[in-house]
Order: sequence, then structure tokens, then C-alpha cells
Amino acid sequence: MKQTEAVLVRQEAEAEAADFPALLAAADRVAKSVAAGLHGRRRAGPGESFWQHRPYAFGDPVNAIDWRQSARVPDRLFIRENEWEIAETIYFWRDASPSLDFTSSNEHPTKRQRADILAIALAILLARGGERISMLGAERPPFHGRNAPSRLLEAMSLDPIESEGPPAAQLPAGAKTVLFSDFYYDEETISERVSDLASAGVDGAIVQIIDPYEEEFPFSGRVRFADSANSDHLVIGDTTKIRSDYHDIFNAHRQAMHDLAAHIGWTFIAHRTDQPAHTALLALYTALSDQRAVLS
Repeated sequence: MKQTEAVLVRQEAEAEAADFPALLAAADRVAKSVAAGLHGRRRAGPGESFWQHRPYAFGDPVNAIDWRQSARVPDRLFIRENEWEIAETIYFWRDASPSLDFTSSNEHPTKRQRADILAIALAILLARGGERISMLGAERPPFHGRNAPSRLLEAMSLDPIESEGPPAAQLPAGAKTVLFSDFYYDEETISERVSDLASAGVDGAIVQIIDPYEEEFPFSGRVRFADSANSDHLVIGDTTKIRSDYHDIFNAHRQAMHDLAAHIGWTFIAHRTDQPAHTALLALYTALSDQRAVLS
């Protein structure tokens, strides 16, 4: 990399980093609001931490009986269950394309800001549970521990602009991945990338982040639409005439993403930036937890 390019990259990274504290604080608030409602989601499995006692049932191994606890209750045997503690690696991808810089109102975050908050809030919850976190397609080792969310945010800010959707990547069977984007890409490309992951035994979730104007198309009269990626623009003389066709195309694309996720056994979540972030986070975290329970 030339020195001038390195300086520009450094300056851009520093500008992005200036927003880190606010983003991390917002993500932490969202994570805490969700964590408060997650009590009781623990489950039995390999681990060293005691979880609960339960009555002995036919087929339970004898060496799982807690004889000390059983001695306290006449004619009853109790099984000692530990809590599941096998760490997993969850791979994140947040679309870096200019499309996510859009917002229709100062009252709503940009799609990128909402995607970052959801990704980091999810990372906070996962890191607290001992999971490892990595970037999809990255060669760096996974992040873990309490610094994992901030390191993920830094990694996402340095991600190059990807113009063709999620990167092709080889992940170990049993891994999970979460994709954040508006997914305004060619459906065949997305289907190919996601299906390759699923066929390798990877579970995951597709999280579509959209602005309310993109779904509602509340325009009327003559409107000039500008491309966020370049200087191209499109002028439509009467937007009311194309509203029905627009809704058909928009809904068909979303349905295609939903059907793709359903076909490969993944989760699809559509989230608007005018809705509370914790609703999408709770649905996402619950979906990942349920996938893990099925695998175990």
C-alpha cells in the first residue's frame, strides 16, 4: 500500500472510530434490555457448572445420580445436571456498501448504524455466554472475551466495500453466521453464497435492514432519486403510477430471501429502522439459541 493510501485509510479509520463509544453504548443498552428477558434459557449439557437437580428417569446413567441430594428425600433419586458450556464460533457479515448509508429521516438511524448496533449488541450477548466471534471471510482468529464486541466493531469499520453480497467462505461444520444487509443484490448470487454455507453444515440468520420509506414508498408527484454509490440519478414524473409495481417487486424480493432461509433451515428477520432495535435482537438471539439446542 502506498504511503498516501495508508494515510487516507488511517484517517478514515480514525473518523469511524470516533463513533465507537456511542455505538458501543447504544449496543450495550439494547443488549441489556434483551438480556433481562432471557432468564431460563439455559440448558443441560457438557460443562462443569452446576445447573439444577431433576428426578431420575428410566435410561439415565447411574453415574449421573447425585447420591447426596438423593439421600435427603426418601425413595427418590436425583440427577445432577450441569450447564452447557461448549463455546461456538459465530461469524458476522455486515454489508459495507454505500446502500446502507441511507436514511429517510433524521429521526431514524441509517441502515448501517442500525446494523452495527444489532451486530454489536448480539456480540455482547454471545461474548457474555463465552462464545467466540469472527468476521465472515476474515483470516484473523476469532475474538472472545469482553473485548470481543469492540474488536468486532473495529473490524467491521475496516471492511472493504463488498459489491456482490456476502463473501464466499469456508466455515467448519456446526458454525453459525449472521448476515446484516438490505440485500439489494442479485438473488442468485445471494442464494449461491448462502446455500454453499448451508451445504457445509453451517446454520445462520439473514437479517434484512430496511428504511421505512423503502418499504412504504410514500412518494407522490415528480421525484428525483439519487444513487448513494455514485452520482447517477433517476427522475420519475409521477411516482404514484409506479407505486403498485414497486411494492410488487419489493415484496417479491423479500419473499425470495424468506424462502431461501426457510429452504436451508436458516432464520430470516426483516427489521425496519423506525422499529426498536431490541425486538430484532431478541428474535435473532432466540433463533440462534434454538438452532444450537437442535444441534445438541
